[in-house]
Amino acid sequence: MQKDHLEVIPENIDSKFDLVLEGHDTLNRKIDNLAQKTDERFDLLDLKLKALNQKMDKVAADLKAHREDTESHQGVYRVKEG
Repeated sequence: MQKDHLEVIPENIDSKFDLVLEGHDTLNRKIDNLAQKTDERFDLLDLKLKALNQKMDKVAADLKAHREDTESHQGVYRVKEG
C-alpha cells in the first residue's frame, strides 16, 4: 500500500508541472501577440503623425507666404490698423 501511494505522488506532481508549463506557454504566446499588435499600432501612429506634420508644414508655409505678400490680396483681404 505504501509503495502504491509513493508512486502516485510523482505522477500527481508531474501532471501539475505539465499544467504550469502549459499555462506559461499560453501566457508567453499572449504576451508575444500583444507586443506585435502594439508595435503595429505604434507604427501606424508614427505614419499618421508624419502625415500630420507634413500638412502642418504646408499650412505654415502658406501662411508665411501670405503674411509676406499681403499686397497681392487687395481685392479679397484688407488689413486695417485700428
